[in-house]
Amino acid sequence: MDESKPKPLSKADLFAHFERRLGLKRAQVKEIFEELAALSEKELKRSGQFVLPGMVTLVVRERQRRQGRNPSTGETITIPARTVVKARIARPLKLLAGGPEGDPIPPPPPPEKKSSAG
Repeated sequence: MDESKPKPLSKADLFAHFERRLGLKRAQVKEIFEELAALSEKELKRSGQFVLPGMVTLVVRERQRRQGRNPSTGETITIPARTVVKARIARPLKLLAGGPEGDPIPPPPPPEKKSSAG
């Protein structure tokens, strides 16, 4: 595993952050996240959209049937139509990755190569 790359927050880390920051108990934090998940599902079914202001908008979209290729055999296949949920990232978060108006967060440095002549 690459030691130089910081590891992303785990679910436990995320819950612990909210416990400390808001002075809540773990059960309360868990209940909030479960309610948020249930509410997002309910709203996606009801209106086809769920917004977390300043972060992301989830939208339900229909994907059309299309032609694809089986990578192992090269055979042409038909991929059936289906309903998917897409995430639209909020502009402030997009700007973190850079672009004409934002200062990018620098990518992590590449891992150092270990000398094989040792």
